[in-house]
Amino acid sequence: MTSIAHALRQVESRGMARLDAQWLLLHALGRPAQDRAWLLAHDLDVLAPEVLARFDALARRRAAGEPLAYITGRKEFFGLDLQVDARVLVPRPDTETLVEWALAVLDKEAAAQAPPVTILDLGTGSGAVALALKAARPALRVSATDASADALQVARANAARLQLAIEFMQGSWLAPIGGRYHAIVSNPPYIAAQDPHLSALTHEPLRALVSGEDGLHDIRQIILQARAHLHPGGWLLLEHGYDQAAAVRVLLQEAGFEDVQSRRDLGGILRCSGGRAPAL
Repeated sequence: MTSIAHALRQVESRGMARLDAQWLLLHALGRPAQDRAWLLAHDLDVLAPEVLARFDALARRRAAGEPLAYITGRKEFFGLDLQVDARVLVPRPDTETLVEWALAVLDKEAAAQAPPVTILDLGTGSGAVALALKAARPALRVSATDASADALQVARANAARLQLAIEFMQGSWLAPIGGRYHAIVSNPPYIAAQDPHLSALTHEPLRALVSGEDGLHDIRQIILQARAHLHPGGWLLLEHGYDQAAAVRVLLQEAGFEDVQSRRDLGGILRCSGGRAPAL
């Protein structure tokens, strides 16, 4: 008979992080991820054979490099509990920098004019950014695009479950867009085709990661298209790679954006860059 404490020790002895092991065991038990204290209080409880078998199978998937979010089917982002799977990227905490910057920009817009204030999320994936914006500022009119029908299925399901009204459109970047917005945000693919970091990301959709030889192909396309879909003075905010801030700022300046600047993530890395369309 195997206790909770023994099962966790066995998995950790094979190199798994304790927190991952706890989350996987909670998932195998059908308990929420917040129940880590329950595990500690019941560490001598004996696991049923079927639970132990589920836990072992989950642990093997994690040991093979599959993201924890795909195994459990859930990921928290900006306080929202999102459902995710291999059709979309796993939302990263770094992307919350993009959401926070967008909210600051939009709060100024809301203070300066009559509603509705509008924002467009390009390449929405799971819907993480669009849903975070709508949840934080319910009065916003939020739209989102993605080229992948599979990704939009995930995003729409998250929006329905969270009861957040988002307008979703399928198409590459701004191709399906006819109107103008007060802000456009995007966390596009930005990894170079030959980047060695890709070897650690084999479980996630490649099309959502790689962007040409230098990682900037999609960012260039967005920057070139965005001004035609921004109100005068509207902002374009982009997430990018850890070493791409200077290059993205140059692209924004060359396209005529003003007040071009970058923002750091929680790790101190310049993670997002953006600029404002010229005012009339």
